[in-house]
This record gives sequence, C-alpha cells and structure tokens, in this order.
Amino acid sequence: MASLSTQESKRLRQIGHSLSPVVIIGGQGLTENVVEETTRALNDHELIKVKVVGEDREVRAEVIELLAQKTQSVVVQKIGKIVLLYKKSAQQNQKLSNLVRYAHLA
Repeated sequence: MASLSTQESKRLRQIGHSLSPVVIIGGQGLTENVVEETTRALNDHELIKVKVVGEDREVRAEVIELLAQKTQSVVVQKIGKIVLLYKKSAQQNQKLSNLVRYAHLA
C-alpha cells in the first residue's frame, strides 16, 4: 500500500479526530473475525479507528502492523491504544464513507 503525502495524512487525521473506534481488539488478539470486521468497516467507511487493548506496547505495535497488512490499509496515526486506519474504497459509499461525511472538517 502506498504511503500518504503529508497533506493527505494531515487531512485524514483531522477527520479521524471526530471518529470513535469501530473495532476493538481484545484479549483474543487478532482473530479472523477481527480482520473480517476491520475489512468490512474499511470498505464501508474508508477511514476508521481501531482500539487495541493490552498493556504491552510492542505487542500492540505488532498487532497494528499485522492488521494493516491483512486489511491492506495504511496506518495514518497511532496514539496510545488507538490507531487510525485508511483504505481507499473502490466503490465509495456516499452515506457511509467518513471521508465524505466529515469532508467539511478537513
């Protein structure tokens, strides 16, 4: 997945600021269900927040990296246990895409 320009990244972070996590990775870790749910959310919304529960910072970083790989998304921002993921949708849904819904924020 291509990396984002500084301007794109800044715009996505501005939009992401108003989002709540839609996927939470708990004690089970990165299961197939989590990957499927994240993929579905990215296809619908393009830009999502994911919360990774766990105290070990290195384990969280590994989970985030693996999730981004499996969903073919880009990590826009990591703050604590929250990660902002972006994946351009092939067929943008005007009602669901956070890029469309929150375009006025950027």
